[in-house]
Amino acid sequence: MTRAVFCIAMVAATVAQAQDRGMPPEAERQLARAIYKEMVEIKSGFTTGATTPVAEAVAKRLKAAGFPDKDIFVGGASPTKANLVVRYHGTGHEKPLLLLAHTDVVEAKREDWSMDPFTFAEKDGYFYGRGTGDDKAQAAIWIANLIRYKKEGFKPDRDIIVALTADEEGGGPYNGVEWLLKNKRPLIDAEYALNEGGWGESVAGKPVANDVQFSEKYVINYRFEVRNKGGHSSLPVADNAIYHLAGALDRLSRFSFPLKTNDVTKSYFREMAGIEKGPIAADLAKVANNDTSAMRRVAASTTAWNATLRTTCVATQLEGGHAKNALPQLAAANVNCRVQPDETSDYVTSTLKRIVNDTAVSIVMEGSPHGAPPSPMRNDLMSAVKTTTTSIWPGAATLPMMVMGATDGAYLRAVGIPTYGIQGIFYDPEDIRFHGRDERVKVTSFYQAQTFLYELVKRLSGGTPNA
Repeated sequence: MTRAVFCIAMVAATVAQAQDRGMPPEAERQLARAIYKEMVEIKSGFTTGATTPVAEAVAKRLKAAGFPDKDIFVGGASPTKANLVVRYHGTGHEKPLLLLAHTDVVEAKREDWSMDPFTFAEKDGYFYGRGTGDDKAQAAIWIANLIRYKKEGFKPDRDIIVALTADEEGGGPYNGVEWLLKNKRPLIDAEYALNEGGWGESVAGKPVANDVQFSEKYVINYRFEVRNKGGHSSLPVADNAIYHLAGALDRLSRFSFPLKTNDVTKSYFREMAGIEKGPIAADLAKVANNDTSAMRRVAASTTAWNATLRTTCVATQLEGGHAKNALPQLAAANVNCRVQPDETSDYVTSTLKRIVNDTAVSIVMEGSPHGAPPSPMRNDLMSAVKTTTTSIWPGAATLPMMVMGATDGAYLRAVGIPTYGIQGIFYDPEDIRFHGRDERVKVTSFYQAQTFLYELVKRLSGGTPNA
């Protein structure tokens, strides 16, 4: 064997070993995949589906695995919006640990995808389907691992509660966490919770950082609306509802909220400075020290870092006009804002009105925003995450982060249940397809996350492996 061939073989063997590290036993992989597939193929969008069939399917699996009826709850704000809560009993020496995931998904149209979004597919090393990343992977893993704990006779020092909830994406009166807190608080009361919102970052396929979410932005939706008398299209006038709206959205598209950091994002960028290579590493270190020039360069380098460093507002839906041959009487848009935790809704509203600068455009906030303070640092949690991360992905750092989107963790934090986003599912930062076309998760990453969360929860729960 020549030296070149030998080196290639060694590299291939190293890659294969890295991919095999952290793989669950075959039977556990098959169980998790079957649950995952079942969940993805149940349509659970806000308007075109229901979460109740997911909850019922999971309840059936849990009962078959020996969980008693008294430890399983299925119910919610409406017959189609059911949540599932299951309790795995420990010794009670510590307060319970809540494991959260949502089973609703963002709508997906077949014509927008290269495949059926509600058919679970495995192709080219990825699992495809709506919800594969957000958030049915974590939901499937929580349930598969809970069944595994029961088979193995694991006796933790605390109860482990899994809650699979409805309408995290749709929100409103059907939001599962909000409903459970108001109506069934004892079912999910816990010392703290693990949820979505933190993920792993890969560069060129190599895991470099496993992120733990301590805080998050909050969501505000605004309706931009223009109304006027309309008229016949053969008699156009300058006062056109669509033109007013188009001008407002154009000004919005050219505006950026100020760049800023907070305690969590400073820590994140400081840690990333030690991971990244090249000139960007120096800029990341400067961002942690509030250097505005470095912030601009870092924000321009990736969409994720831009969203981490500022509030963002973007148009997501349009409506307008009532006939092809009539001047529009209505033009409207939904503008979705993801707001930094320390910025107020009044500030965002006043800023939007200032940049739109058109009295013909009504700007109205819809619903009530749900912000929450960051979760406190837990040394036991971070130590457990670091130990588990290193065992599966040697060399990968464990970083605190602020998620650029929003999660149901805000509801829990607001009532005193600290919540931490942690998944162990690794993504290329430029290929995160949540809410988009052809959503996918790497097959290897899914199974390694299954092992990661299995080991992490055991470390956080204490106890002994056998009953």
